[in-house]
Amino acid sequence: MKKILFISSSISGDKGHSVQLAQQFIAQLPQGNVNVDTLDLNETPVPHLEMTEMAAWMTPAEQRTDAQQKLAAISDDIIARVKAADVIVLGVPMYNFGIPSQLKALLDRIARAGITFKYTEQGPVGLLEDKPVVVFATRGGVYQGTPADSQTPFLQSFLNFVGLKDIHFVYAEGLNMGTDAQQAALTAAKARLVQISAKIAA
Repeated sequence: MKKILFISSSISGDKGHSVQLAQQFIAQLPQGNVNVDTLDLNETPVPHLEMTEMAAWMTPAEQRTDAQQKLAAISDDIIARVKAADVIVLGVPMYNFGIPSQLKALLDRIARAGITFKYTEQGPVGLLEDKPVVVFATRGGVYQGTPADSQTPFLQSFLNFVGLKDIHFVYAEGLNMGTDAQQAALTAAKARLVQISAKIAA
């Protein structure tokens, strides 16, 4: 049984193209052998990180107050779900040239020194077990391969930092540039997701 962690960061919910493409990708996997854990940041947003929460992480578990236990549990739960997954699927629309702030807030909970990464004399080392990560990057304009695409290098750097290197990007761009452009982009994205699903299912 493959466990899929689907992280959706679209404020449009099920109407978002990133959500719909991710759902189509998951549907391509052998359905009798898939268990999907959905983390919808639109329905259940993660608060932005504050120092009180980071201080809770740095306090030994047996010394935490009840309030610190609750704060630490936010990150602990997210990391546990990441570790339990065989495949991670990210729905990532572009908002104002970057990733959604909801997703950034979640990623801030995944980066935990001594848990998901550590520093060594040779530099940082990711501690998460590598697994496929499929990123559905949907954009109203066309940004892939240009300096305006801040999403791709950031996500690659972050995921590599915590040990996740098997990354697959599926782009759907020009979605707000007319019906023909949108249809062409979605058709290409669907063909790409079929290829990736076949590779992961093998």
